[in-house]
Amino acid sequence: MTAGEERAVLRLPLLRALLAQGLALALVVVLVYLLALLPWRMSLFSVALLQGVVAAGIGWRLGLSRWWLWINLAFLPALLVMQRADLPAWLFLLGFVLLLLVNWNSLREQVPLYLSGRKAQQRLQQCLSEREPPLRFVDLGCGTAGTLLQLARRFPRGQFVGVETAPLLFAFAWLRCLLQENCSIRYRSLWQVELGDFDVVYCFLSPVPMPRLWAKAHVEMHANSWLISNTFEIPGVPADRELEINEGRQTSLFLWRMKGHEIR
Repeated sequence: MTAGEERAVLRLPLLRALLAQGLALALVVVLVYLLALLPWRMSLFSVALLQGVVAAGIGWRLGLSRWWLWINLAFLPALLVMQRADLPAWLFLLGFVLLLLVNWNSLREQVPLYLSGRKAQQRLQQCLSEREPPLRFVDLGCGTAGTLLQLARRFPRGQFVGVETAPLLFAFAWLRCLLQENCSIRYRSLWQVELGDFDVVYCFLSPVPMPRLWAKAHVEMHANSWLISNTFEIPGVPADRELEINEGRQTSLFLWRMKGHEIR
């Protein structure tokens, strides 16, 4: 495997989480062995908790999002508790399936679940209030549809669409938006969305798909439409506008005003 391929693999959050778990386990095993020579023995649960703390720290250094850090922290202690409680084996399978249904996009598109915070939602409202209604808005990877639903209620004359391919997230978002007439959720990959159908395209993805998304937007989006990205910039393409957020992992909203198709 080349260095480039190794870097591409490590962009997957699940693999980074597994790497953090493995490194933490190795470090803790060495530490426990050295302490036993003193002699100083730790309880099994203390060892599991220490491994979780080290795994969370390594995961943070590897750039994992906050909720992945909690998974790294709790993974080994939770396994120990479940083993001592003599819980049925199917609970482990259920937990794995639920995790897979939520993180489907991490495996397929290298796009983990990021949820837009309150400040990002306020900034989006500020942006949309500058546009003349009616408004056509799409959220690429809408997650639980919290941001989409809030915007749909704030701008009742607009049409708001969310696309999502993580099965559990799609089902939850679809149910949340059932009673909101100007809001709909589609089970569709962002690469299958015709961006030219919308005035504003919003995303909170990861650095990996941004160059490809820009190429798609440059071809499909019409003049004066907006592409807005939460936190992640497009390499080599300066944003026309930047609105600071500085809330947790979220830094800014980057806005590109599309120029339309070039006539040749």
